[in-house]
Parts: sequence; C-alpha cells; structure tokens
Amino acid sequence: MKQLLIIFIISTITISSCQTGNNKMSGNAGNFLQVDSLPGECPYLAKDNNGNIIMSWIRSLNDSTHILCYAVSKDQGKTFSPGKEVPSSTNIEPHSENLPKIIYKPSGEVMALWGAAYPNPKNKYSGLVYYSQSFDAGKTWTTSRPLVDDEKSYDQRYYDVAMLQNGEIGIIWLDNRKTTTKEGSGLYFASTSGRSGFTSGGLISQPCCQCCRTDLFVDTHGQVHVLYRGIIQDSIRDMVHIVSTDGGKSFSQPKRISKDNWVLNACPHTGPTMTENKEGIHFAWYTGGKNKGCFYNQSTDNGKSFSTPESISSMGSHPQAATMANGNIVISWDETLKTDTSINKRIGIEMRAQGGKFLKKKFITPDSGSCSYPVVTALDDNKCLVAYSRKQGKNTFVSYQVVE
Repeated sequence: MKQLLIIFIISTITISSCQTGNNKMSGNAGNFLQVDSLPGECPYLAKDNNGNIIMSWIRSLNDSTHILCYAVSKDQGKTFSPGKEVPSSTNIEPHSENLPKIIYKPSGEVMALWGAAYPNPKNKYSGLVYYSQSFDAGKTWTTSRPLVDDEKSYDQRYYDVAMLQNGEIGIIWLDNRKTTTKEGSGLYFASTSGRSGFTSGGLISQPCCQCCRTDLFVDTHGQVHVLYRGIIQDSIRDMVHIVSTDGGKSFSQPKRISKDNWVLNACPHTGPTMTENKEGIHFAWYTGGKNKGCFYNQSTDNGKSFSTPESISSMGSHPQAATMANGNIVISWDETLKTDTSINKRIGIEMRAQGGKFLKKKFITPDSGSCSYPVVTALDDNKCLVAYSRKQGKNTFVSYQVVE
C-alpha cells in the first residue's frame, strides 16, 4: 500500500514554480497577490459574522516550526489585513487535505482548528485535531484543546466544520474508533455547546477511506449533509453522501453519489466538495475509476438520487465548489500538466448554471507553474476569490486572486 501511495503522490506532485508578477493565459488575466511575505501553505476561505472574508493558512516560521495564521478582507478580497497568529497552534502539521480552519459563530466567538501529528506504534501517520477559541474578536485565544477526550482515539484527521442552524459549530472527522474489523476509519460528528467547546460526539458511518478530506455542509433548511470517500465491498473507494434532518442527531443510510467502482488499496488524498442553490445540492469529486479525473453531478431530491456525472477535467483533482449570488455554481481544481522535461500544476475554474449546465472554463495560473490545492468563495454574481499554494523556487507561498 505504501508503494502505491508513493507512486500516486509522485504522479501528482509538482516540481516547478509559478511565475511571479502579471501573467496572461488564453487571453485571461492571471494576476495574483501573496497574502504573506513568509512561506506558507494550506489556505482556507471563510466569512466572519459580518460577512468579511477570512483567509487562514499555515505560516512556515522555519523548516520545522509552523503556526496557524489568518487575515481579514473587508473589501471583497482586494486586500487582506496583516496575518494574525493563533498562539497555541505551533504543533500544527501542514497537510493540504487536512486544512486548518477559522470559523465564526453568529455570537462573534471565533474558533480556530488544526491538525497535529501524533505518530504511535499503531499508526505512524496518525494525527490529532486541536482547537482554540477567542471571545474578543481574536485579541486573545484560549489554550489549545484536543477535539477528543478518549484514550481509545489516537487518530483524528481529515475534518470539516460548518455552522449549524442553532448557532453552534458542527464538526466531522475520521477516527480510528469503529465497530467493524474492516479496513478504514470511522466517521464521527460532534457539535459545540456555548463556550464549552465540543462536548458531544458519536460514530455516524463506517468504514471510510482513511486519507481523503471530508465535507460538511448545512443547507438553507438546516439539514446537515456529509460527503466522504467510503470503502464499499472491502475494496471500492467511491464518494458517499449521508444527510441529517434533525440537526445531526441521526443520519440517513450511506448512498454513493456515483458508481465509479474505483478499486484501490492505497491513499488517494483527494476529497469531495458540495454546495447548494435552489435547484438542489451540487457535488464535485475525483475518481481514479474507469473514467478518471474530476467530475460533477447534482441531487434535486436531497440525496435520494443523483444526476449522471459530467467530466470537469480528466487530469484534475482536489476540487472545491461554491454558489454565486445568482445561484450559478463555481468549481475550482488543480490539474497536472506533463511536458518532456517537467510535471507542472495549474489551477482551473469553471462556471455552471443554476441547473448544472456547463457555461465556461478557464485556467487562472500559468502552464509553466506549480500551483495547487485551490479553495474558492463567491463574491457576487460574476466574481469569486480563489486562493492556492504556489511554489516559487524552494519555497511555497499562499497566493490569491479575484476572478471574474
């Protein structure tokens, strides 16, 4: 399994650096800005309780020390404030499928979450999730706390968070605790209770692929949607959807969003994404099945059925989706470009109409660069903000751009 993982990583990583300055590609501007002068990676986009855009990322203090940072944009992504550090996050481990996150409650409370390495004899790749809270708009932060207080849980990774209808924060994560002997992880859900942090949690599905990010989404009706890569019939690793109509107390039976039938005994490290408009829930994901690459489909009946998958990119991976103000769907991804002398990465973005019809596609970074792991958030009817990791020489930096 380890050899397969190494082969997969080598085939998808990048070895060249993006050009700096202004770039044009197929007539489209590729202008980008850098959120921090120091090296960093793992950007994540959110919004605070006033609608301002929040970007979080991992700042590299040196080769072995990192810290969680975040910055605020009050002008729709044109500029960001200087990065602020979350003091107790120096145990953070950079991993672009296990992104650090900042989330704001309607009350104004801010929570920062991140993953830390926790190798042990049972699993040398295992990790833990930590969080810190701020009750004064980020001026001070509590001492970090582990997500799980259970000695039987030694591996918590690939988590996602979302605001629940009751104003509390929901979280899902992959955990070593499961009630089956089959390969894979258990999928857990928990929520906060006021200022007490996460006080409850339980197993909601199993078995799950141990190494792909999960996606948690709360729709306009307050229903809690979960998307993850399941392990089906011991060997198939396809995307699975479950939904809760009671705020996370119970969840529906798992259902594949697409029967890709990807048989794999390795770690693909590329998770799914979903978003919503009045037409239903929209999905994007990567598969290495018979038809390889990034795909899109939707469900108009709350996950009971799913439309026929449509290809986004045969070389794409790590998709992220958002809903524009007019209901259109924007999807961003990275994809590999191979030449005779190099393997590069570029960032693609496409727009789909409210009903899912493809409208347009373009690439926002140069073919000659190494840009990967995009995240996207909508700004208005025809603009979105995309952030990503960009290699420059031996270092990686967090870059972003407003795309029309």
